[in-house]
Amino acid sequence: MAKTALIMKSLGPAKFSTRRYSRCRLCGRPRGYLRKFRMCRLCFRELALKGEVPGIVKASW
Repeated sequence: MAKTALIMKSLGPAKFSTRRYSRCRLCGRPRGYLRKFRMCRLCFRELALKGEVPGIVKASW
C-alpha cells in the first residue's frame, strides 16, 4: 500500500505540468501503471483473472 501522504500529494496540482505522475486508483502504486485502465499491473492482473475487466481474456495458445 502506498503512503497516504504521497497519494494526497499526487492528487493536487503540480507546480509544473511535467512533474505530474499517475497512480493506481485502487492501491496508489506509482510504478507499473497502465494508462488505458488507470491501474497498476498488479491490480490489473488480479481483476483480469477474476473476470472483472471487460474484454480481457487470458492468453492461451
